[in-house]
Amino acid sequence: MDKQQFGKTPDGIPVELYTLANRQGMEAGILTYGGIVVTLKVPDKNGRPGDVVLGFDRLDGYLEKSPYFGAIIGRYGNRIGKGRFTLEGVEYKLARNNGENSLHGGLRGFDKVVWQVRNAGDRTVELGYLSRDGEEGYPGNLNVTVRYTLTDEGEMRIDYRAAADKTTVLNLTNHSYFNLAGEGQGDILDHQLTVNADRFTPVDEGLIPTGELRSVKGTPFDFRTAAAIGARIGADDEQLRLGGGYDHNFVLNKSGDALSLAAAAYEPRSGRVLEVFTTEPGMQLYTGNSLDGTMRGKGGHGYPRRSAFCLETQHFPDSPNKPQFPATTLKPGQSYHSATALRFSAR
Repeated sequence: MDKQQFGKTPDGIPVELYTLANRQGMEAGILTYGGIVVTLKVPDKNGRPGDVVLGFDRLDGYLEKSPYFGAIIGRYGNRIGKGRFTLEGVEYKLARNNGENSLHGGLRGFDKVVWQVRNAGDRTVELGYLSRDGEEGYPGNLNVTVRYTLTDEGEMRIDYRAAADKTTVLNLTNHSYFNLAGEGQGDILDHQLTVNADRFTPVDEGLIPTGELRSVKGTPFDFRTAAAIGARIGADDEQLRLGGGYDHNFVLNKSGDALSLAAAAYEPRSGRVLEVFTTEPGMQLYTGNSLDGTMRGKGGHGYPRRSAFCLETQHFPDSPNKPQFPATTLKPGQSYHSATALRFSAR
């Protein structure tokens, strides 16, 4: 494990970069700002390492213009419709930072705070944050821990734990943008993707789920067998038009709370494979539809539209307003634990 300074926030708080490594030649760089995965270097089929996540070389990029690159998202990942929900008879109003909706925790979510390092070792860094009662409109003091672990089996595991002193809602995820050919190496349309889901949650014009769990059969959302991300992304489909591409939650085929396979992606040129395992019931597929090439990332690389994809393991969007969805309520005395494992290999 290597520790370096990565700059300071505008209010003078130092930001540190922790670099983890394993025996397979993988490296993961984790910032204390936002818990951001700033680098993730993975060998290709010839053993050459390449950085497979989008991001910036300097802290300024994350402070000024980042679309959540690599960050911990909370308190509530994804969208809450009209920026409000009711809990135990009380209505809570949130910041509306995505049209009339609240997105990814609001104006200053967990991606925009400096986390405290609670533990660090050769393969692990554990970050903590205390989100105060009323922060971004959410109830309760929430104590959160996120642990990143790099294993010799080619896995980066993310464990999320939390407890609150007042009933609240919680939906944590990581927002890494992947390109298995390497960041800055073109689009991701030829990546072969498999998603272990028979259903997805269609959305309205504000990208809020309608409440329906729709079969993927016969739609561009059917990734039950491997298909190129770009094969149907331009299809004449209402849901694709609403999202500008894929920006949808998939209902994962799973039972129980154990880690299970959510998705797999394969990039033919590099031979890299990413398998995603999670305890979560859902996963958001986002295909970088809002990237436009104007943003300059690591090494000065431009990041054009669809130059990365996200596989955000999660509970479903707008669950606090959809009682038919899996609950995201966390009560005092309860312990929240969620885990996601990103397993890399090459063939």
